[in-house]
Amino acid sequence: MFDKEKLEGIRDSFNRWEETTLQQHLARRPERNDQFVTLSGEEMKRLYTPLDIADLDYERDLGMPGEYPFTRGVHPTMYRGRPWTVRMFAGYGTAEETNARFKYLLDHGETGLSVAFDYPTLYGYDSDAPEAIGEFGKCGVAISSVKDMEILFDGIPMDKVTTSMTINGPAAIVWAMYIGAAEKQGVSQEKLGGTIQNDILKEYIAQKSYIFPPEPSLRLIVDTFEYGSQYLPRWNTISISGYHIREAGSTAVQELAFTLADGLAYVKAAVERGLDVDEFAPRLSFFFNAHNDFFEEIAKYRAARRVWAREMRERFKAKNPRSWWMRFHTQTAGVSLTAQQPQNNVARVAIQALAAVLGGTQSLHTNSMDEALALPSALSARVALRTQQIIDHESGVTNSVDPLAGSFLVESLTNRMEEETYEIFAKIAELGGVIPAIQAGYFQQEIAQSAYQYQREIDAGQRTIVGVNAYRLDEPLAIPLLRMDPEGRERQLSRLNGLRRERDHEELTRRLEALRQAAEGSENLMPYILDAVRAYGTLGEICGVLREVFGEYREAAII
Repeated sequence: MFDKEKLEGIRDSFNRWEETTLQQHLARRPERNDQFVTLSGEEMKRLYTPLDIADLDYERDLGMPGEYPFTRGVHPTMYRGRPWTVRMFAGYGTAEETNARFKYLLDHGETGLSVAFDYPTLYGYDSDAPEAIGEFGKCGVAISSVKDMEILFDGIPMDKVTTSMTINGPAAIVWAMYIGAAEKQGVSQEKLGGTIQNDILKEYIAQKSYIFPPEPSLRLIVDTFEYGSQYLPRWNTISISGYHIREAGSTAVQELAFTLADGLAYVKAAVERGLDVDEFAPRLSFFFNAHNDFFEEIAKYRAARRVWAREMRERFKAKNPRSWWMRFHTQTAGVSLTAQQPQNNVARVAIQALAAVLGGTQSLHTNSMDEALALPSALSARVALRTQQIIDHESGVTNSVDPLAGSFLVESLTNRMEEETYEIFAKIAELGGVIPAIQAGYFQQEIAQSAYQYQREIDAGQRTIVGVNAYRLDEPLAIPLLRMDPEGRERQLSRLNGLRRERDHEELTRRLEALRQAAEGSENLMPYILDAVRAYGTLGEICGVLREVFGEYREAAII
């Protein structure tokens, strides 16, 4: 992009500036710190110039929006054509309570739903299982059967909204329950739009809500790819997630590289099954974190699109340009929120959300100010929703496509993150791939070390967290917190017991046995899971059959 002679002139100007103007100023007014680094510990230069992107090739590295390599976005007009989907993560207590919250958010301008499930559901247990005691509805809604799913979406037309579901170990089963609930509304599968997270590799790496060992888990995921490509053309059958990797303590580069490595492992598994990459790849989606370091986050998203497009086109020989797209959802960083002075979190979330928008996200969840203390109250959820609407309608950043392209700082950071991503890819390859690297504890150790380093810097005062290690106040909490219905658990258990009494036990037994036999073979399990769900088999019963066939995963201790 730059003439060599002009670059030499810029180099001369830069050297002169450093030796004269800068030194004279520093003699009078020194800089605040002796080290300026990103949140991930990457050193930042004082000034970026064309010298930092001298090797940038516009056509190769940037291109036009909506064209390969998609650094500048997957759509030609981006938010000038349509805004990102406002998809607020919500779920707590019973299906009735969460249904009311969904309707509240839709009434206030949300454009897509996102379901949080409680831990018993995430681990494939019914609400009355011994393992569920004390966890009912605490971090999301409890779903034990298709009956609960019917209540969750009561009065919400499932062919008119798109729904994202943060579920992994039992994703295929919960997806089947969503399909079953839609059928009760008279909505056929091909009309459903949304996403199941369905990303089990990052569970082994970071969040730990796995059930089965890696191999049968990958089988289930490829089953959803295959089934979705045939019957649910509008559904994203996976959301390859860096969010939880970042929440566990990774750096931005680790989040990027680990997530893309997982995604490539899923594509490889599907291709090895015999699926045509262009049949399933257009429905793959991603999920990233938006943390506090504004420019680092923007560069992460731009590098992610470029790397993914190259790998899909060159490694997997995908021909359809839609297979090269990286479409992603973003959620602001829950781990960055503080219990101290929770109102400060509104500012943090706004900065993080703005980075996601400038980075080209397709949908966005903004965390609520009170999430370090409790599940969001209606008030705090509304403030978080309004944050997105203000960015969209009042900030002006949606007027131009990729407005930061060409920034010496942003392009330099994007290039650096891409280079470091390939260095991590090489390390994973040396270990034999993603699953062997998980078994060796590579990802877990890397994340633990990064989290430890970051916390040490906060404890030592090297990083300022406003209201925590600086600008502290001793004052009582001044915002209302969510209170769940104290009778909710009893209502849920009563409904579950009634379902077990009223269903056709012989029919359910036949369908569960058919699922067992299919799991022992090699057939696609989605049709069998759907049959069990339609017979009102519970989450715990269906997972129980698969537990017996596949076994349960136990993580090896890493010292």
